[in-house]
Amino acid sequence: MDIRGMRYFVAIVEHGSLTRAAEVAHVAQPALSQQLAALEAELGVALVHRGAKGVKPTEAGRTLYRHARAILKQIDVARADVKVAGADIAGTVAIGLPTTAAAAFGMPLVRAVRQRYPGVRLQLFESMSGYIAELLNNNRLDFAILFRDTPSRAVELEPLASEALYLVGTPPVSAASKRHRARSGKEATIALKALADVPLVLPSGAQGLREVLERHASGAGIRLQVVADLDSLPILLQTAREGLACTILPASSLSREPDDDALPTRLILPELDRTLSLCWPRALPRTAAADAVAEALREIVAAKIAEGGSLKPARA
Repeated sequence: MDIRGMRYFVAIVEHGSLTRAAEVAHVAQPALSQQLAALEAELGVALVHRGAKGVKPTEAGRTLYRHARAILKQIDVARADVKVAGADIAGTVAIGLPTTAAAAFGMPLVRAVRQRYPGVRLQLFESMSGYIAELLNNNRLDFAILFRDTPSRAVELEPLASEALYLVGTPPVSAASKRHRARSGKEATIALKALADVPLVLPSGAQGLREVLERHASGAGIRLQVVADLDSLPILLQTAREGLACTILPASSLSREPDDDALPTRLILPELDRTLSLCWPRALPRTAAADAVAEALREIVAAKIAEGGSLKPARA
């Protein structure tokens, strides 16, 4: 395997088309096809499935893709380190933010990077946490914010903050009757076990929020009444606004639309929270630029915690 062949293969997987990959790589398609065939012959396995709708990686292809991304990243890092040795921080930093985190930290981070590190090119991916985790596992991100509290063999975690979760929307009368006022007399609450009676729309099982909820529900001996899996924050909120079902979100998720101020919210008791963690892929080297952007993000999160809003320090 050579570097050029790995770059071509990565382009094929990411674009799902030999034609498009050839255009991006600035090479003739027959030459690209020959490179792919030579790579498959060298490794002795099929790397892609060819079909009418394009090409998709085989299991062997997905494995090679992950390694190729890591190797190419290492080469890019070495090249950048040599070029900027003794100079200002520069380079490309790719980060992933789930939709709710992007709403809170996206623009402050863009401003901070532009002000402090004009030589850094920021690539910000906003999506549901399941897709962000997939990008991270495939070594396509320098780091990401994810709602996790346990590391893995592929990902190293740095807890930054925690957020309480709220029932959003108007629950049925039987469940609503179980809510009560907190000691302050200001904040409506609902018992965790009462959620078994509430029709819910939630992100799918691949998302961090859903994993937290399912784990707590199981611990309480209840089964959540999920009527739809919706991997879209705007649609989750609109469903709650229209009274079709309730959803469960942190308070920070309610700041995107003016109408969200009128949405009923109830703190779930015993209190449920999710941990906001800085996640680094173990297979990739950390660049000076990535470390600098991560430090800026830490400062933004710390400032949000100091404001006294929904974000709290991460639990030990």
